[in-house]
Amino acid sequence: MTRAAAAEAETDKKSTPPAHIRVILADSQAIYRVGLRKVFALEGDMEVVGQAESLETLREVVETTPADVVVLEAGLISAPATMLPELVRLAPEIKMIVQVLEIDEATTVELYRRGVRGVIPRSISPDLLLKCVRKIAAGETWIDNRSVSWVIEAYRTNGAGGAQGKAQPKLSPKELTIIGCISKGMRNREIADQIGTTEQVIKNYLRKVYDKLGVSDRLELALYCIQNQLVPKSGSPTPAPATKRKA
Repeated sequence: MTRAAAAEAETDKKSTPPAHIRVILADSQAIYRVGLRKVFALEGDMEVVGQAESLETLREVVETTPADVVVLEAGLISAPATMLPELVRLAPEIKMIVQVLEIDEATTVELYRRGVRGVIPRSISPDLLLKCVRKIAAGETWIDNRSVSWVIEAYRTNGAGGAQGKAQPKLSPKELTIIGCISKGMRNREIADQIGTTEQVIKNYLRKVYDKLGVSDRLELALYCIQNQLVPKSGSPTPAPATKRKA
C-alpha cells in the first residue's frame, strides 16, 4: 500500500462512526425528549440509552450509563464555563452536542471552547440531526463555516500561545494556501475556484494535511495552524500561484 493510500485509509477509519451509537437525551421539556427518541428509534445504528430532565439527573446518567453522544439542551447549562468541564470530567469519552434556541457568536465560541463537539439549533431537521450525531460519534466536530470563523477569531484575539517548540511537519505551498482558506471559513468548492483546481483535489489535499498534522477535522486544523504559527494573526499564509484548469 502506498503512503497516500495508507493515509486515506487511516482518515476513513477515523471518520467511521461506531456500529452502534448510544445516545443520551438531556432536555427539560418532555415533548422534545419524546420526539427525539422517536427519531433515533427509526435508525438501526442508534439507541437512546438514557434520558435526563435536569443537570443533576444528567450527572447521574453520564456516570452510570455507557454512551457515545449526549444531545443536551443549552438551557440546562446556565454556566458553561463550570458545568461543561464538570460533565467532561465525569464522562470524558462521551461527546456533547448542545441544542440552542439561536446560534450566536458569544455562545458558540464559549461552547466549543469548553469541549462541546457540536452546536445545533433546536429547529434542526431530523436528517441533519442524525448526520450530526453520526459525524460526532465518529470523532469529528460539527461546525458550520460562520462558526469556524467565530472560533478562530476568538482564538487569535485571546492569543494562541505560540509554537510548541517541536519540529513541525513540512507542508507544501499549496497545502499552506488551502489551510489559509480553511482558516477563513471557506468551503472546498470556494477553495478549488480560488486556486484553480477541482473540489475532489482539495479533499485529497485535506486528507494528507490531516494525516501530517494529526488532526481530524477543519476546526482542529485551523486551530492547530494558528497555535503553531502556520497562519499569521494578520491573515492567512501567502497563497501559492493559481494554476489554470485543463480544458
